[in-house]
Amino acid sequence: MRRFSGRFRSSLIIGLQGIRARKLRTLLSMISLFLGVLAVVVVQAGASIAERALLADLELTAGYDGTRVMDMPPQQEAADIVTSTVAGRSDAVAMVAVSGIIGEPGVQPVNPGGSPIDEDWGPPMQCDQNGCVPLGGPKGEAVEVRLTALTGDIRQFRPFHQVSGQWLNFTTVPAMAPRLVLNREAAKAFDRHKVPAEMRVGGAANNVTPQFTGVVDDGDSQPRVYVRMDELATWLPTSKLADPNTNSELRMMMVQGSPVEQVVVSKLKALGNEPYVYTVETRKEQQKTLNLMQLVFFAMAGLVLLIGVAGILNVGLATVGERVEEFALRRAVGTPRFLLAGIVLVETLLTGLFTAAAAIGVGVAGLRVVSMMVGNSEPILQDVQFPWEAGVAGIIAGLVAGVLGGFIPALRAAGIPIATVMRA
Repeated sequence: MRRFSGRFRSSLIIGLQGIRARKLRTLLSMISLFLGVLAVVVVQAGASIAERALLADLELTAGYDGTRVMDMPPQQEAADIVTSTVAGRSDAVAMVAVSGIIGEPGVQPVNPGGSPIDEDWGPPMQCDQNGCVPLGGPKGEAVEVRLTALTGDIRQFRPFHQVSGQWLNFTTVPAMAPRLVLNREAAKAFDRHKVPAEMRVGGAANNVTPQFTGVVDDGDSQPRVYVRMDELATWLPTSKLADPNTNSELRMMMVQGSPVEQVVVSKLKALGNEPYVYTVETRKEQQKTLNLMQLVFFAMAGLVLLIGVAGILNVGLATVGERVEEFALRRAVGTPRFLLAGIVLVETLLTGLFTAAAAIGVGVAGLRVVSMMVGNSEPILQDVQFPWEAGVAGIIAGLVAGVLGGFIPALRAAGIPIATVMRA
């Protein structure tokens, strides 16, 4: 073991001396290899960032991996059961979504059906034997939203990004004027249309005067607003929120192993309501797509890396050809063939490592520049950190290129006969 360690140390020292003695050749080898290693670093960094961006977008709408989700038909009794069971609990949150219109009373909203503000789904129609006529009265300054009532803080299950203002505070006394948090699409709608602060919801005896408290990014393309369930219940009972005849939603999100799941499922089945329960597994569902994406880009980076390997191979063969007398002399004084091969291989390995360090440095600097330039418009690139996986991939690529580019020159150096020094 000591003998091997001594040979390795000798190869390392002689390899470093060879690099110092042939700085120009080393630089040329690094240049030929640099683009290949940089391609691997960029591909791995891009794949890591793209994976995080994809999963972040899906988490906004579906929830964190491992979250248990229960969807059920919107029945009035089901809404009462779910909301009463999860009230005051931190391991489960119920959400009931209905259509609400904020703005002038008695008019048709600017986005009938709660469509995105830049799309037109058309007004609701009433048809008979004489034809179809639009419902909802004349168009006016009003916006239709998906009014989503929550029993607790849903951000433990879905990572909403706070854009401005404040999120709902579930620890205070319910307000008579419901506090609403808008998503980005709803905020855009109310920024374009100045509407009166009056909200009407189907089933409520009176219109409500809401107050806007903040804006979040929830990944939804429809205008949606969030409100505390107990504040909305002051004006509209929970049982009237869930109506099978309207476009309402009834969902519960909970942590795995929560006892709420079994209780709610049993009560709902007793009513003849069959809930659909599943676990969010975003990463598992997208893994094939992510692996295929990485495979394609790594194949392209591998081709560029092979070009760099060919360059370092040519430089290595030329260097060995110039050092034939040196290697023959070392063989004549008793240097083993293994050590001669190690000297050449160490030189190429060190060249690969130096190239990897340079490529990683360029990758870190480039990512920082991109983050500074487009971070404001692309939140995923704002204050993004260089993925450690990319650094590891760069080092591995440099080592692999060093081995592939130095293997044949090392064999040639080890095969030089002692008689060569006599002919010299």
